[in-house]
Amino acid sequence: MTYPDTATLLEDAANRIADISRADLQIMLRRAALRLRNSGAVSMEDDVEDALRDLAGEFGMTRNDTIRFIVREWMEKNTYLPVYELDEDGDIDGTA
Repeated sequence: MTYPDTATLLEDAANRIADISRADLQIMLRRAALRLRNSGAVSMEDDVEDALRDLAGEFGMTRNDTIRFIVREWMEKNTYLPVYELDEDGDIDGTA
């Protein structure tokens, strides 16, 4: 069973604000506040921060998106995650 993420729960609550209980709204807002508070928790040394800032500018991404990209690439290269490659001889249904 999958559970909806906090953003989905908040959007749903906003769409039916008159129907949601005060207690449920408080729980969702506290979860959102906790996620926001912890979202910038990764701190790096000054030289790494400088390199991240430069790389994020090159990629046109945010700092956090750049960190996610780097970690995903590292995990794929070191076989912690599967790598999805297109087969050169396979069909691509008109998209690449």
